[in-house]
Formats: sequence, structure tokens, C-alpha cells
Amino acid sequence: QVQLVESGGGLVQAGESLKLSCTASGTIFSINSMGWYRQAPGKQRELVALDYSGGSTNYADSVKGRFTVSRDTAKNTVYLQMNNLKPEGTDVYSCAANLLGLGRKWGNYWGQGTQVTVSS
Repeated sequence: QVQLVESGGGLVQAGESLKLSCTASGTIFSINSMGWYRQAPGKQRELVALDYSGGSTNYADSVKGRFTVSRDTAKNTVYLQMNNLKPEGTDVYSCAANLLGLGRKWGNYWGQGTQVTVSS
């Protein structure tokens, strides 16, 4: 079936940059959107950045101007370029996709998450 695998997380100092990648594989006919989410302890899951196939993007206010989401449609891969990272950005970042998969049904799929730790 569909699998989303993230990579690129790690430990960086405040002010440094990091780039996350997520590739979707399996039975995929079409992808409507791919994006990144995070959920800190005790907090609701929040959207970090979303890339729509129609060409639009959406960012959380806290990352706008510092993060950039992009996608290689042919490779079913979404990226998150994170610049000027801050300690409060420390979290597990999960990749998600809304896609047409097995049985030609639309559904949402999630990756396992990748840890981003920003030291002060």
C-alpha cells in the first residue's frame, strides 16, 4: 500500500538550517497535496507547511518567511527547507499526503515522523 518516509531531521544550533524530505511510494494514481505537520507535547497537531498540486502553499504564521515547502511531483517527494531555526521549533515533524490510491479512493496518509532538535 502507500508508504511515506521522511528523512533529514537532526540536531542543529539556533539560526542554522535543515532540509527535510518525504517520499511517497506504493499504489498512487494522483496526489492532491503533500505537507508537513508537528505536534508538541500537550498541544494540538498543527500544520507547518502545505503544498497543493494546484500551485498554492500554506504556512503556519510562526514559520512564514523562514520555511519553504516545495515538491517534485514526478518523484512524489515533498521538501521542507527550514532556515533560521529556533529552539521552539524542536518537535517531531510528520509528512502527510492526500492522494488517490488503491481502489481509486482518496485518502490521507502519514509518515512516521522525523525528529528536529534545535539547541539554543
